[in-house]
Amino acid sequence: MPGDNVRERRHRSVLPFEAAPAEVRLLRRAAAAQLWQWGVPQAVEEAELVVTELATNVIKHVGEGTSATLILEWDSGLLRVEMHDKSPSVPTLSGAGCNDECGRGLHLLAALSVGWGTVLTAVGKSVWCEIALGSERACRRAERAAAALRGYRPADGTAQESRLRDAVLKESAVELIADLLHWTAARGLDPEDLLDRAQMHYEAEADVAA
Repeated sequence: MPGDNVRERRHRSVLPFEAAPAEVRLLRRAAAAQLWQWGVPQAVEEAELVVTELATNVIKHVGEGTSATLILEWDSGLLRVEMHDKSPSVPTLSGAGCNDECGRGLHLLAALSVGWGTVLTAVGKSVWCEIALGSERACRRAERAAAALRGYRPADGTAQESRLRDAVLKESAVELIADLLHWTAARGLDPEDLLDRAQMHYEAEADVAA
């Protein structure tokens, strides 16, 4: 029965930690290890970014050394990440300036997730976000790629309107990938490693969506 399949795929992990810079790296590793154990490695990179941001915000805005708890919950097509702390202060999403670290962090959560929010608890609050997996994740990636291509201007300055045809968008994709490879090489990284990792992510997500 469909309901039985959903129950079989629900997993939950509770990771208490102390809000300290040295603990963030360990918490990120623990979260990644848990996702690999659950068989969802395609979510590791985004989850690590989210965990890092949420844990860092606890350090900055609740206080270093305070107790907090990270909860990961995988239920079918969604990975839910919750950060529980002892402060009732609720973060708000607003226009983030160059020096507004918290604002930038919330914009990052919004960009990486399909939804996020804050819930007041008996002892403080929980900040949560949900990361799409499977077919939902593939659709979200395709939408982001389409948006990037529509706004992408190559060095020849071709007008955006003329680039919306499918054939031209295909060439834009090639140009964009080539520029990313140049950007990677210019920073001393390995372009082939970048392509291999991208291919691994694509194949892993395609397998989940199948």
